[in-house]
This record gives sequence, structure tokens and C-alpha cells, in this order.
Amino acid sequence: MPRFGIHFWKQLPFLRLLIALCTGILLQYYLPVPPGLSAAISGMAFLLLLLLLRSKSALPFRFRWINGVLVSVLFTEMGSLLLYTHDNRNDTHCVTNLISDGVSVLLVGTSEPLTEKPRSVKTIAKAEAAWQNGRWIRASGSIMLYFKKDRPIDLPYGTQLLIRARLQPIRNSGNPAAFDYRAYCASQNIFYQAYLQEKDYRITGKKTGSILAEVLFETREKVLAALRKYIPGKKEAGVAEALLIGYRNDLDKELVQSYSNTGVVHIIAISGLHLGMIYGLLLFLFSPFKRQAWIRWIKPVTILLVLWGFCLLTGAAASILRSAVMFSFIVVGESLGRKTQVYNTLAASACCLLVYNPWFLWDVGFQLSYAAVTGILLFMKPICRLVYCRNKLLGGIWQLHAISLSAQVLTLPLLLYYFHQFPNLFLFTNFIAVPLSGLILYGELLLIALSWLPVAGVLIGQTLSFLIAQMNGVIERTDRLPFVVTDAIHADLATAVLVFFVITTAAVWLLHKRKDFALVSLAGLSAILCWRMCWQFRCGRQQKLIVYHIPKRSAVDIMLGQNCLFLHTIPAAERKAANSFYLKPARVLYGIGVGRVKNTVLKNRLIRLGRRSILLIGESIQVPKTAYRIPVDMILISGNPKLYLSQISAAFNCGQYVFDSSNPLWKIRYWKKEAESLHLRHHSVPDQGAFVMDL
Repeated sequence: MPRFGIHFWKQLPFLRLLIALCTGILLQYYLPVPPGLSAAISGMAFLLLLLLLRSKSALPFRFRWINGVLVSVLFTEMGSLLLYTHDNRNDTHCVTNLISDGVSVLLVGTSEPLTEKPRSVKTIAKAEAAWQNGRWIRASGSIMLYFKKDRPIDLPYGTQLLIRARLQPIRNSGNPAAFDYRAYCASQNIFYQAYLQEKDYRITGKKTGSILAEVLFETREKVLAALRKYIPGKKEAGVAEALLIGYRNDLDKELVQSYSNTGVVHIIAISGLHLGMIYGLLLFLFSPFKRQAWIRWIKPVTILLVLWGFCLLTGAAASILRSAVMFSFIVVGESLGRKTQVYNTLAASACCLLVYNPWFLWDVGFQLSYAAVTGILLFMKPICRLVYCRNKLLGGIWQLHAISLSAQVLTLPLLLYYFHQFPNLFLFTNFIAVPLSGLILYGELLLIALSWLPVAGVLIGQTLSFLIAQMNGVIERTDRLPFVVTDAIHADLATAVLVFFVITTAAVWLLHKRKDFALVSLAGLSAILCWRMCWQFRCGRQQKLIVYHIPKRSAVDIMLGQNCLFLHTIPAAERKAANSFYLKPARVLYGIGVGRVKNTVLKNRLIRLGRRSILLIGESIQVPKTAYRIPVDMILISGNPKLYLSQISAAFNCGQYVFDSSNPLWKIRYWKKEAESLHLRHHSVPDQGAFVMDL
């Protein structure tokens, strides 16, 4: 681990620029300022910097720190302007500013090939023009289009469509602590979705998009066709597609969860590991010609073309873009005879990516990639020195473990914050899966190169299928062990920051023998324990009711302390998926463990909890005839019962009506109109998200 100080800090100019750039991006996101103000501040800082640099007096040398401050201000404002310009909602021609609640007529071009879903096919289309007031006007932004699978649909990349449909805003499930899908789509300038039937669109016959993207998509389809042709086994072919070009649509969902639980999901998520393997292969292929004069220029050009071609072919995810930019700096520096500072190169690659797309700052792959690489650079050598092995084989094994350990050091806070779990056996699984995946990757490259020879293709494909099956078998058998993963770990942003603080200070203490940092690390650990004790105390006293938004299903959690009564109508085959995507985030947030949940079927019943009373209507109900209205705090209507709110309100004095997702939308709309006419408070879970009430 390097010794950090003023001299080391001066060697990392791009790190200082990166901090300023990230500060500007974050300020614009959380405290947006008008672009004119940012431009004015940038202009003033630039003029002052120019005056100081051109001044002939001794003032600039006496106050050199002012130059650094002005450059930091420039990059801070540049980050603010970058985020503003990359957000299409700030464009007056964005679809969010053009369309109304009614039917919209748009001219769009597909920006990716069709993707098959269980009940539909999907594509993303970029808006080009909108019909407004009898004329076409320019439009921007993207729309997610869904088509019925009732007939074959051929819409390759770049197909221009004329659509006429009612666009629906992208919505979140609204479940507590759920993934913010709307913000994720907005970061890609996707704001609306539409479900199109055959009468709702027409192919114009005109092609849009870039030639490069079209060539890349065609190449990807040929690669996928070769893998599907020669690699037998659906699971094996799906893993091969993900490992080579990052195509994940054919992956088995349970297999992906097994890879995640065992800590090797990075193998099937295209990352710097794959690009590093290809870079190493290229260096090996060029090594016999290192004394040739022509190699000085052919080698870097070929390496850059192959690396960036592979990067674009895989979809240019943030994690692989980081590797492509880093390797580009290294290759160019070596060809010019310059030795690069690896930390400065890492910071420079992050600056380039954020200038290209500032939304990468919120990308989980971007954060994990840089955390892992930084951890390897900082901690791999110190960890390697902990164990000395004379035997080269044992030394190589320990070095592989050291890489896995060092990569986990700085990714730990992110894993806890985003995924709320930690793979306990990641050392074992990475030791087997990483070398094996490298062998499989090289085999797939050989298969693509020789796919025009059927005999070679069949032989290589069967070998790859066997290797992938063995790797899957190890991962799946490991996943069945009861201690493979520590799950349901509650970690909010404050906890993640404190964990990162403790790791950093403990590393300085252990590696640089700074005893004062030991006390600081212990203080941070104490803060984590106190924060968790406060959270446990709050969870122990909580009393909540949550009506979840699960499409076409009823699901209610009644939380009393850290125990939970789960009322639902979810079939057994769907419960595992429902728990992972809809229920688990909220239960982790409120400290409900797996063994503390009691399941029961939702049906007609009246529940009394302290001073609260809740009426659950899961089927048609016989409305009682009483002389007075029965007081209840909430009525939950689910299961599409045949009833009128006027009859219910005549028998019950209810403060809140809730319609869950098991009811059809047309009936919920009818009930909402009826509730408004009767002046009844109501909440539609499909429209407004999950309903949460303190009991």
C-alpha cells in the first residue's frame, strides 16, 4: 500500500479533477442550479485563471494554491453542466414536455433489436418527431415499446415506426426500499412505455441509427447463432453467451442467483476481468515479434481496435468501459515510451467516462468496478506478503486468493448497501470459477474463429459445454450449503459510509503502523454498533401494515416488532421470485428475518391490532345490516370481488379504502370514481404504489 502524503497527492492530478467533477455532478443532482449560473461561474473562474497564468508578477507563484482552487471550480461547474445537458428532460423537445395525457402520434426509431419476454417482446425506441398542432416537430428522449407475442414480429435495429398510442409514464412498484426503476430508466433518458397492438404502429420503411451500431448488432447475432449452434444445453449456452458478450436474456434465473450467492456473478457480468484476459492473450500473441520494427505501431493499433471492438460488441457497460479506457492509456503510454502512474490512470479513466456520461456515477457496475480495482492496487501486495510460498504452484494459488481478498475489501460496503448480503465462500468459488472461466472464454474465441469449420465447431462446442456444466455444477452444489451466504443484512447509506471509514482507517493502522488510526478505526466501529442498536430498537417497537404492489397478486405484511404475519394469494411456484423482487427489500429495511414470518392465506376477516381494526375483503362479502355503521380504520379490497362501495360505506364507517393489485384496473377505476363521489379516502396500489400504515 503506498504512503499517502503531499508528494503522492501531487502525482495524481486526475484524482483531484475527478473529485471536483463528481462534486459538481452530485450538486446538480441534489441541489440543481440554473445552467446560466454555472456557465457564469465557469467563465469567471477561467478568466481569473487566465489572468494569473499570464501575469508577470510574483503573485501567482506566492499563491499557487489559487490556481488549483480555480481549476477545481472549473471542473465542479463542468460536472454540473454535464449532468444538466445529459438529462433530456431539460430539452424543450423531450417527449416529457411534448405529449399530453391523451393519445400521442410519434415518429420513432428502434435503438436495439427485439428482446423476448414471457408474454411480450420489447424494444427501446428513440423519439424523432411528434405530431403537434397539425405539423411535425423535433422530439427527443426514448420510449420502451412492448408488442404482443401473438404473431411473428421483425423489427431490427434502426427500424423507423409511426406509432399512435397512449404513452404511460415509467413507474416504480412503490414498495418500501424497492429498486428505483424509474430513476434507472430516466438515467438512460427513457421516460415512457407503450403497449402496442398491430393497429397502433406502422413501419415507414426508412432506416435510422448509425451504421456502426447496425454492424455491431449484426455481429452479435452471428456470434450468438454460432454459440447456440455448437454448444449443447440451454443452461450451458446461456452462460456462454453471457460470459463472451454479456448477453443475459437466455440465462437461467435460479442459476444467476446461485452465482450471486457464491460471489462469482462477475463472471457472467461482462467486466474488466474479461477484457484483461483478452488483453493478456493479445500480448502473448505479439510476444514472438517484439524485436520486429513494425511491431511498434501494429501492436498498439491492433490491441486498441480489438479491445474497443469487444467493448462495443458487449454493449459498452460502465465496468468494461473502465477497463477499455485504462488499457487504452496503458497501451498509448507504452507506445510513446511513457510510464504511467496507475492510480492517476485509474482516475483519468473515471474522468473520461463521467464526461461521456455523468449518469455512470450512479451505476452499480461502475462503482463496484472502480472499488474492486482500487482494492487490488492497494491491498494485493500487502496481502500476498502475509504468506510466503517457495513452491511456485502454491504461490500462484495464494496470489489468486490475494486478488480475490483485495477486491472484496473496498467492495464490501457497496455489497452490503446494494445487495444486503455477503458471499461467505467467495474465496473457494473464485479459486475454481475464475481460471475455468478464463479457459472457457479462450475456447469461445477459438470457437468463433473456427465456426466456419463444422467439425471443429462441434468438437470445441462439446468441450465448452462440458466445462461450463462442471463450473455450473460446482456453483450450484456450493449454493446448496446452508452457510454459503449471509443474507438479509440491513445496511443503509450511513452504515456503508461508516464501514468504508473503518476499513480505510484500519488499513492505514495495519499497513503503516499508525497507532492513532487504530483509535479512529475503533471509534468508527463503535459508531456502527451504536447506529445498529438504535435501528434494532426502532424495529423492536414498530407496528406496521404494508400492502405490496405485486402484479395480479395480493400480499400484506403485518409487522409487530420484528415478527411478521404474511397474508397473501401467491401460488407456491411464484413465492421465491416474489420474495426476492418485492418482499425482501422491505423486510430487510424493517428488520424482519426469514424465520420470523408466518404465512397464511388472505381471505375475508376482521383483524384488530391494539386500537386499530382492519377489514380484509378477499372475495364477495355479505354486507351486514346493522342499526349503526361499524367503525374500522381500513378496508382492503382484493381478489376482484363483486361489490359496490356505496353498500360497504353504508355498513362500515371506514377512514381508508385500499385497492390492491389483484383487482383489474378497469374495476379499480370504477371504484375510484365511486369513492370520489362518496368523498371516501382511497388508495390504488397499482397506480400509487404500496400502501404503508403505522398501526
